[in-house]
Amino acid sequence: MTKHFLCLWGLVLIVAGGAAFAAAGSGPEALSPRPPATPVKLMFVHHSTGEGWLSDSGGRLGVTLKDNNFFVSDTNYGWGPDSIGDNTDTGHWWTWFRGSNRTTYLNALYTEYGQNCEYTRLGTDPGGQNVIIMFKSCYPNSYIGGNPNDPAKTGSNPLRGQDCNSAYMKVANVKGIYNDLLVYFKTRQDKLFILISSPPQIKEETDASHAANARAVHNWLVKDWLKNYKYKNVKVFDFFNVLTSNGGNTNKNDVGKAAGNHHRIWQGAIQHKQTVASNYSAYGSGDSHPTAAGGKKASTEFVSLLKVWYNAWKAAPKGR
Repeated sequence: MTKHFLCLWGLVLIVAGGAAFAAAGSGPEALSPRPPATPVKLMFVHHSTGEGWLSDSGGRLGVTLKDNNFFVSDTNYGWGPDSIGDNTDTGHWWTWFRGSNRTTYLNALYTEYGQNCEYTRLGTDPGGQNVIIMFKSCYPNSYIGGNPNDPAKTGSNPLRGQDCNSAYMKVANVKGIYNDLLVYFKTRQDKLFILISSPPQIKEETDASHAANARAVHNWLVKDWLKNYKYKNVKVFDFFNVLTSNGGNTNKNDVGKAAGNHHRIWQGAIQHKQTVASNYSAYGSGDSHPTAAGGKKASTEFVSLLKVWYNAWKAAPKGR
């Protein structure tokens, strides 16, 4: 079984929070689906899967964000001080957001306005720093050891700074890393952080146990991670769940269908739903990189949530 994969689709700096159930939210104002009235700067930290998702000929995330008034920039391999852009595995987020050089890395991230892969974006930079920070690890990070219900590691975590091939890539440590990030996020109410969960792997590149652990971690992120986080500036998009059902084959998606696995705005509420019992990618392309059909489904569902999350964060008093 091989779990060493290159992935170029990576990290988006917007973090999504709160449980995502039907009727989730804090009142009608939290479910405002309007695009921002003026362009909003969004930074996406990614590798190859993110590159395919952004691409006009792939998942069309860049175009979809442009059409909804978000000005997109991105990182990729080789980007930034110490080439920090090479490092987007789960354990690496400690280095980005909690490590000793975080100020250097994040100052560069907040002021990066370039494109590091090909996609269409708004023609004019609206000025100022990046407001939304989206980040994502790639599919090898869905190969997780341990047990599905293991509680989050507290205190010193051996996964800090480690890549996805680490022996410490286990459920408890992964949850602990995400909890560690909240310590930083709460200090930056001026940014909206959106975690994009790691995409699923095809059946040939994982096994039932590791895939079930990934499902458990991503459900935990949506339902439990932010339960006690009292601020509005962190959100989660369950990319994993969205990519585990299709419309009949890998090149046909089930966007807009009532059944299937989704994370979206549906009938006026946030819906996180699974009706297809699969923990494997439904959009394999020969490996675990999603097909364009999977990317387009994810773009439609993610951007519907992004507008709601952005409007709710913008309306909330800062410090809450």
